Amino acid sequence: MTVSSTLRSERSRIYDELPAEHTIMRRGAALVAVSFANLADGQPVDVGTLVSTSRWLIEYVRSHHGSEEEQLWPALSELFPAAVAELDRMVIEHQALDAELHTLTRAVDAIDAREITGGPAEVLVVVSEAAMTGLPSAQRVREILTRHFDEEEPVLLELFTQVPDGDLARVRNGIFRGDSRVSPHLVLGLMEDPHRIPGYAAVLSAFPASVRWLRPVLLARYRSTKKALAVTTFLDRV
Repeated sequence: MTVSSTLRSERSRIYDELPAEHTIMRRGAALVAVSFANLADGQPVDVGTLVSTSRWLIEYVRSHHGSEEEQLWPALSELFPAAVAELDRMVIEHQALDAELHTLTRAVDAIDAREITGGPAEVLVVVSEAAMTGLPSAQRVREILTRHFDEEEPVLLELFTQVPDGDLARVRNGIFRGDSRVSPHLVLGLMEDPHRIPGYAAVLSAFPASVRWLRPVLLARYRSTKKALAVTTFLDRV
């Protein structure tokens, strides 16, 4: 591959990877919020699966925002000083979201601490916890995340058009985590459900070969997870 084609590939990936990351988290937040609503409604949600999926979402979002603040924002601030105020505003939005993630974490920990024996009393405790704390927090996380990404994406994509060739790799390193080491079935599943994300092939190619080889198995596990969460479909825009 020539230098020019490598740069074209880098520049093309940068436009695929940011929306991909955001879509994984948008869909993950929807999955968790809908499952909490189902649990509060008395549907047969597997509590352990809801706890583990919620914890995955919380850590994924925190990891993404940490990467932005540690790598992406400094790179863009250096390249585009006029955009510093806008980037600072996004950090403040991160802080608001992080506060809600703490609330969701406490709710998940409280639910996880309950010993579910199948008895009506224990089930009622878990359902009440989900309804009072987990569900409102999961819904707020989804709302804040969606609003934040809707505002952030146009700003960043416009800046990306101006990134010099020599800084493309540095900027890309602050965008895409797509961390397939933890719960790869969720990452791959959310990349395809309810439809494949734009730039799917390019994003998938960045994953380890072992994950790509196991894709059918991991997607089957994702479908089982979704069933355990009592989620049949996504009704909203994701």
